[in-house]
Amino acid sequence: MLAKLTSKNQLTLPKSVTQAVGATEYFDVEARAGQIILTPVRIQRGDAVRAKLAELNLTNDDMTAAVAWARAPQAAPAMAAEPVAAYASKPAKPKKSVAKKPLPKA
Repeated sequence: MLAKLTSKNQLTLPKSVTQAVGATEYFDVEARAGQIILTPVRIQRGDAVRAKLAELNLTNDDMTAAVAWARAPQAAPAMAAEPVAAYASKPAKPKKSVAKKPLPKA
């Protein structure tokens, strides 16, 4: 089967292909080895999420605590002290002053 890519980067999938994967609105798109791979994605509804939370014995209080933890400001990591040099540094030598030559009289 052929499918044509439009000037707006749209691709219409053949009806037989969409019927074979079932009713879905979204696809995960991946490019691999020169091929485009479309994987149907089923969007979970709120009831499915609530059922999963109940299965894991997570309560509303657990969710509230997790969100508060994630939103809490993080303390900056402590800075390590700068290591002391194992050698003594020498002070910089003062610059020699250059005597200015008097201008010749004209």
